[in-house]
Amino acid sequence: MPNPKSILKVVVPLLLGVGLVWYSLSKISIPTLVQYFKDANYFWIILGVVLGILSHMSRAYRWLFMAEPLGYKPKFANSFMAVYSAYLINFTIPRAGEIARASILVNYEGIPFDKGFGSIVAERIADTIMLLVIIAIAFFLEFEFIFNFFTSKFNPKMLFVLGVVLLLVGFVVFMFIRKSRGKIALKVKAFVAGLIEGVFSIFKMKKKWAFISHTIFIWLMYVLMFYVTTFALPQLEHISMAAILIGFILASFSIAATNGGIGSFPEAVVIAFLLFGMLEEPSRAFGWIMWSTQTLVIIVLGGLSLLYLPIYNRNKTAA
Repeated sequence: MPNPKSILKVVVPLLLGVGLVWYSLSKISIPTLVQYFKDANYFWIILGVVLGILSHMSRAYRWLFMAEPLGYKPKFANSFMAVYSAYLINFTIPRAGEIARASILVNYEGIPFDKGFGSIVAERIADTIMLLVIIAIAFFLEFEFIFNFFTSKFNPKMLFVLGVVLLLVGFVVFMFIRKSRGKIALKVKAFVAGLIEGVFSIFKMKKKWAFISHTIFIWLMYVLMFYVTTFALPQLEHISMAAILIGFILASFSIAATNGGIGSFPEAVVIAFLLFGMLEEPSRAFGWIMWSTQTLVIIVLGGLSLLYLPIYNRNKTAA
């Protein structure tokens, strides 16, 4: 019998996504949204798609550096198709893509599941660090805006008191987790330990600078992909880089909230862009254009990858 917890992990994001799609489409009519799609400049959309594909190609190539210390030399083609297959599978079951990717490497490259999955987790740690770096850059570049925004919404004295309270709570939680043997505390400590270990393992790699360069390239392409696609709508021509970074950050988190960001991606973009005075309708239309085009690429390339993997590896399978 299926585990109720596992069922909830699948059903809740799906229901949330459906609910957000309904909410989003209640704020912009389908004919209006279709008109935005028709009027969009597809040169910039296609350029965004190309940048997205380049980032995924770099991700596939970067993983080869993780496999080398394990004693394996997988083919780039298999790594590339495994990446797109994983993205496609994430649309059905959240976070199942990493497991599927490791399984593909078992089937076609003979890499043991635990080693393959471990290397993919290490990759995710590097990506988490890069996202934190982007958040830090956005905070540094827009400190005055963020500070003024919160002080305009909340009393400065209240913010100070809240900051002190949060620091105290954080310290108490830190000390509790440090000494606790509870299940949740052990999970948190294991995550932090894994994060630290992952960082140090990167610097122990033979080709660490190549790995780091690819990691930076991947996330640079992600941001550029988001940025250039805004040029597709003339209503967003005066958008600031701050809005781009905040929009990108919120959109990145939205992908983890629902299956592949369905419903949540456009609304995350709207929340970010409205903070910077952008119009709601074109912001929501941009979110749908951005999500739809990138999702279409994942469906096409992910589907083709799943179909072509056994064909590409038929000689190995036959042997």
